[in-house]
Amino acid sequence: MFVSRFDGQSKLLVRSLLCGTSGALRALDVFHRQQRVNPDMSLCPFMETLCQDEVTCPQTEDQPLTVEPLVCLFPALFKHNLLSFVYLVHSVLPRPAVRRLLECLTQDPRPSPWVIALVRQLERATGTHDDPPLYTPLCSQRLEELSQRLVGFGETGGWAACLSGPTVESDSQNASGSSVLRTQWKRKGRFVTLDSDCEETGQRSKRMKMDVSGGECCDVDEWSTKEETSGRSESAARAETLGEELQPAPDGPCDALPEHIKVSVLQIKELLENQTEVEVFCSMLSFPDLPEQTLPNLCSSILTPALDFSYSTAATLIRSLLLQKVLSLSEPASRCLVTAVTSLCSRYPRPACHALIGPVLEEKNMGNSQAELLNRLIEGCLDSHYRLLVLQMTFKISWGEAVLSVIHSVLDSKPDFSEELFTQFSEQLLSQGPQFTKSVKFAKMMLTVLTKYNRHVTAAHKHSLQGCLMVNETFLKKSLQAALKRITPA
Repeated sequence: MFVSRFDGQSKLLVRSLLCGTSGALRALDVFHRQQRVNPDMSLCPFMETLCQDEVTCPQTEDQPLTVEPLVCLFPALFKHNLLSFVYLVHSVLPRPAVRRLLECLTQDPRPSPWVIALVRQLERATGTHDDPPLYTPLCSQRLEELSQRLVGFGETGGWAACLSGPTVESDSQNASGSSVLRTQWKRKGRFVTLDSDCEETGQRSKRMKMDVSGGECCDVDEWSTKEETSGRSESAARAETLGEELQPAPDGPCDALPEHIKVSVLQIKELLENQTEVEVFCSMLSFPDLPEQTLPNLCSSILTPALDFSYSTAATLIRSLLLQKVLSLSEPASRCLVTAVTSLCSRYPRPACHALIGPVLEEKNMGNSQAELLNRLIEGCLDSHYRLLVLQMTFKISWGEAVLSVIHSVLDSKPDFSEELFTQFSEQLLSQGPQFTKSVKFAKMMLTVLTKYNRHVTAAHKHSLQGCLMVNETFLKKSLQAALKRITPA
């Protein structure tokens, strides 16, 4: 709802900032591309719109209407991405505009700690205040308590042992008087004492699988303590080894990927950065055969980092990962497939149009499932320029009911038609219309053209469209003729 407050260029920035935790980098990429097209582009209209007052409706009848800056009505993640983006580009922004935005964010009745910290960081960067602290008093107190807990831990095990949950103490530390449960964990004739609140964790750790180098796993009972040969004391080695064993494996985005992809993530990134033979690379890793549930993780692991692919590389990746899966749809796309398609289409709209949307439109057996997915991309991922590009792609193919659905979706989004393009579109209506005399979908599309785009209809267009409507056999025929009759060409 709030996106409509912005102009065309600013809408792209807003949509980028709403795209997850990588929104700031996406917005920066959009900004740089807009600058390349228009070197005189300014972010001032974008900042001014964010600072405009907006009337908010009360949640209950007894509450009065309130007025808040528009930026305060966006979700916390948007504000976080916005401030990160502004910090990256604040050197090219007018200081008053940045200060006004920060003042608006301080009026937020629902402040987020991260947003507060980022506001203070920007205030420090712009010289609004003299070195404001980036943390709250409560945060300072917790950091002090955490630092006190670290006293006595070795250099290699301090933070890891503290943050892993249960605190492991050596035999010399157990004499300090803290409550200790006489639970012992036996392994190869040696004993290690655990804190009292770690009984269940200690038992579960015996069954836990731990990742080791080379991708192999072994039980904790079979783990060999190689630290004994390093010259450290035996008790310190036992404490550090157990502290590492009790920590679960990191739950990152790569964990759900197939094994042959997971072990190659670094090589994948290196290959993509070097612009090597991407098609051969995608074929070797069997990208077209990957299960759909792995696609979101793969996209976040490889495509989200600050890698700015060329057009050809992005098109090849999109074609290899998604095209066959979209073409083979016989039912609505799964959530995983939709997530992967929308993320790639938002980041690389032009390659997505040519490598995915175009080939799907050209498919003779394109069905409703494919049309539904393309409509979601048109509505949520493409701006006016790329929507018109999709429309132009339909001029080169024979229309069917599914293609009509896509064209109708483009028209509903109200792209900015040029006179030449509308003339080409009207010619397509006349040439392809005779096969849809009984099609309600075609009639609804025509009604959209005559009502939403009547200012584009010239006298020549009106005369041609009159003949097209004469052969229409649907229940909308009279409505179509009435809409055409109301048009008065300039």
